[in-house]
Amino acid sequence: MKAAVVPEKGSKWEIKEVDDPKPGVNQVLIRIHASGICYTDVHQTLGELPMQYPCILGHEPVGEIVAIGEGVTKRKVGDRVGVPWVQHECGRCEWCMRERNAFCPGRIGTSGQISGGHAELMVAYAEGTMLIPDGLSYEQAAPIFCAGYTVYSGLRIAEPKPHEKVAVVGIGGLGHLAVQYSRACGFDTIAITHSGDKKKLALELGADHVVADGAELEKLGGADVILATSNSCKQTLDAFKGLRNDGRLVVMGFFGEPLTFTAADLLFKRARIIGSIQNGTEMLYEALDFAARGKVKVMAETFALNDINKAYDKVAKGDVRFRAVVSNN
Repeated sequence: MKAAVVPEKGSKWEIKEVDDPKPGVNQVLIRIHASGICYTDVHQTLGELPMQYPCILGHEPVGEIVAIGEGVTKRKVGDRVGVPWVQHECGRCEWCMRERNAFCPGRIGTSGQISGGHAELMVAYAEGTMLIPDGLSYEQAAPIFCAGYTVYSGLRIAEPKPHEKVAVVGIGGLGHLAVQYSRACGFDTIAITHSGDKKKLALELGADHVVADGAELEKLGGADVILATSNSCKQTLDAFKGLRNDGRLVVMGFFGEPLTFTAADLLFKRARIIGSIQNGTEMLYEALDFAARGKVKVMAETFALNDINKAYDKVAKGDVRFRAVVSNN
């Protein structure tokens, strides 16, 4: 099969012919139809996350099951499926027993401990696959398995109540989806952006209001939940100014700088800072369902597998609008 291989830390991806993988016990073989490129792929390529090279990345893979291994009973050939970041866990530790497999020390992550989806074929554990709803295209489904899943589960873990307001800071690859999910759930939604063209876009995506910064958010009355999808520590800290009393700041953007608050910042607002990753398969199911019903639409640029380095460069430079998807269709 053809695959995009990262030969070593910091190297350019190479399109190579490699042996077709074969499904083992409790695994399925997926013919990949689309695979999203996330900025995490950049972190992995640069060695900013623990990796073993050479490797095949891609943790937003979707496709059709073409073979099943021994012991598989809940999936069949012909199923349309996708695979999220965590696809297998030990099943024995405290976190597995509490159904929080993201914290399992023995978890197997897509494109981490097992090859990812930037290829024509991919093996995955059957238990880790999720059926794709009828009517949802592969190209639309792929980014939901990381970007959509991340922002929707972040919204859910904040537990917004009726009549509470949700703000989204960073109207990009994550944020453009966060605005739509918040609106689809019926919340008064505020987008935070300095960009004139993104202000127009945010309103088109369903935002009720658009403000430039935390001060303007505070002047508007503030937000009970702020979904921090930005990769900017400065922008995230600034948005905190507009958090209401008893508010929740949900951090899901990745940056290296320390996010610093004083005790007074938190005490007198009774504010909560919540870190969020991907918080349960129920939320992935719901995220996909919203997309299948047309409530959420991914804005993506599509590339052929042979052009994956062009896609990678655009993602690395922040030039893609807003997700990059490699399509094998």
